[in-house]
Amino acid sequence: MLGYQTLLYTITDGVCTITLNRPDVYNAFNEQMKKELNDALKEAEKHSTARCLVIRGAGDKAFCSGQDLKEHVGLKRSLKESLEKSYNPMIKKIRTMEKPIIGMINGVAAGAGCSLALACDMRIMSSSAKLIEVFIRIGLVPDSGSHFFLPRLVGMAKAFEYASTGKDISADEAERVGLVNKVVPPDQLEQETMTLAKKLAEAPTKAIGLIKRTLNKSLAADLDTVLDYEAYLQQIASETEDHQEGVKAFLEKRQANFKGR
Repeated sequence: MLGYQTLLYTITDGVCTITLNRPDVYNAFNEQMKKELNDALKEAEKHSTARCLVIRGAGDKAFCSGQDLKEHVGLKRSLKESLEKSYNPMIKKIRTMEKPIIGMINGVAAGAGCSLALACDMRIMSSSAKLIEVFIRIGLVPDSGSHFFLPRLVGMAKAFEYASTGKDISADEAERVGLVNKVVPPDQLEQETMTLAKKLAEAPTKAIGLIKRTLNKSLAADLDTVLDYEAYLQQIASETEDHQEGVKAFLEKRQANFKGR
């Protein structure tokens, strides 16, 4: 376990769990946590034993409440600089890391914390949690990728509604409009999330990484481009050990033992 001050970082059974660990301030981002999360994501990307990631918040009240405004006011640092140096790199790393990443939304996810959750590949949410694009409440615009993720997940009209009103989005609504994959009771959240994470960690994760890469590319590509790219990556996938194992297991009528290679 790495020695972070504001995070907990563990790898068990192929699942890397990164816990935002400032529960006394609703796991708000201070400079230390931003630095450590960027570092933890880089560590998880390079470790072959980490085949799936789970990002969660400590305690039962918050996933992440966004920027620690008390520290921001004290530092008098420009928001542009903070985004370019800290937030944007972590969002980019989540989207470009070719491993499945699950956001375990155990409580409120607001501001940059909401953006962090939306950047994950999948989201499992507690029925008592909520999402808030809280920026407008203090006269700011959504950042850390929310303008990118929201309209792609819920459409332009709903994206505008959430961004411009800063309304609380309940778990039921989040599931209904497609912001999260599944809502479960609070006492089942960890079990449900880890069951999914372990399933993904035991899957052919090289292929999952290629799927993620292709989906990212498809957001700004036409059909011909995607068809060509699929053919290119399918050749890469066909040369992996996992593909060979999958075919062998199918022919032998047994469960495949994928290694992520």
